[in-house]
Amino acid sequence: MKALLLRSPAPLAARPAPLEWAEMPLPDPGPGQVRILTAACGICHTDLHIVEGELVPPLLPLVPGHQIVGTVDALGRGVRTPREGDRVGVGWLAWADGVCAYCRTGRENLCERARFTGFDVPGGYGEATVADAGFVYGLPARYPAHEAAPLLCAGIIGYRSLRQAEVRPGDRVGLFGFGASAHLSLQVARHWGCEVYVFTRSDAHRRLARALGAAWAGGVEDAAPEKVDRGIVFAPSGRVVVAALEHLQRGGTLAVNAIHMDRIPEFPYERLYWERTVRSVANATRRDAEEFLALAAEVSLRVSTSEVRPEDANGALSALKRGEIQGAAVLRFSSAS
Repeated sequence: MKALLLRSPAPLAARPAPLEWAEMPLPDPGPGQVRILTAACGICHTDLHIVEGELVPPLLPLVPGHQIVGTVDALGRGVRTPREGDRVGVGWLAWADGVCAYCRTGRENLCERARFTGFDVPGGYGEATVADAGFVYGLPARYPAHEAAPLLCAGIIGYRSLRQAEVRPGDRVGLFGFGASAHLSLQVARHWGCEVYVFTRSDAHRRLARALGAAWAGGVEDAAPEKVDRGIVFAPSGRVVVAALEHLQRGGTLAVNAIHMDRIPEFPYERLYWERTVRSVANATRRDAEEFLALAAEVSLRVSTSEVRPEDANGALSALKRGEIQGAAVLRFSSAS
């Protein structure tokens, strides 16, 4: 099979083509695993952090990618579900031990032994991959492969971020940064009856936000019509976290959806006072995935994607870094739906 291989991380400015389109052996599923023929795999900002070395994978070379849609074509020993021929998805959480204090209390996203797809284990930037059968998901039939792929991280982690921000129906919600995850979170918040403000530098992103139902869109430095009850920071910028606090009501919660971020600069305590809460969002659980995918089956989410050929993946990563991707970029490996 062919796959995109990262041999050594480096900033894109120093090496614009870090991923090599290489021939590799077809992987065999081990006990409890399934092999998946990849139809599509989303390109995530986390992939960009891995490629540039801001997140250092434990083993190189590595096949990145953790928003995988494909068809099961082989089962490892002991696997009863899924079955051969099933269309499934794989997300960021590849495995958790199930026995630690975190896992036993429904917080497997915090498991200290957890493994992550496209980081600890090979991911979906290739024609096939293997995954633990307990960490794959059935997918809503209404979404073709290139639209289902972003649901598996951008959608799931956006859903968890809304929960971590303690969003309630009718709240006014602020989204700071507007990429793949935010454009799906906006639609979930609107489904819950929330008024949504979007803060982003890009005029194109502001237009998309308004088209998806945002009540207002502007820059983080602009005066919004009202302060927000809940906020989510999607931009990997500490400066944006501080600026977002200016837009947060007393008693509000700000969730920070970033696996890597530059320094949060010093700021006056008054911005945090009045019982405002700042909370990080770390990974997601299988329950988050199941709840969000059930919601996606119920609600017709508009998934904005740019389809990318595997050989053009390096250019897509550069475009993502420049903020030029509308919605989500998705690698297509076959014509399967």
